[in-house]
Amino acid sequence: MKTYPLGEFEEIVLLTVGVLYDEAYGVAIKDAIEEKAHRKVSVGALQSALKRMEKKGYLQSREGEANSQRGGKPKRYYAITAYGKLALEQSKEIRMGLWNAIPKLALKFN
Repeated sequence: MKTYPLGEFEEIVLLTVGVLYDEAYGVAIKDAIEEKAHRKVSVGALQSALKRMEKKGYLQSREGEANSQRGGKPKRYYAITAYGKLALEQSKEIRMGLWNAIPKLALKFN
């Protein structure tokens, strides 16, 4: 079975791109992660992760329309690819397998 390794931050970014769907661009992704995951995200770390996952084939990007609010610079929108979907499914399967393997007593606290 081919593996599609994801780090924790990459998984969060991919999931957030999925949540945002057609509105998944840098600032929106950053804001959504900070809001939903209660995690501070630097622009540099996010941009590195987006580029890395695009290089791995998990994401694809496209340029949006340029607008005057951004000084004529277009937004870059991201979408999950088929490989990105496989990576998320594999990650979910691994996590669920581990959760299901924990004996009930191990999570029982007095």
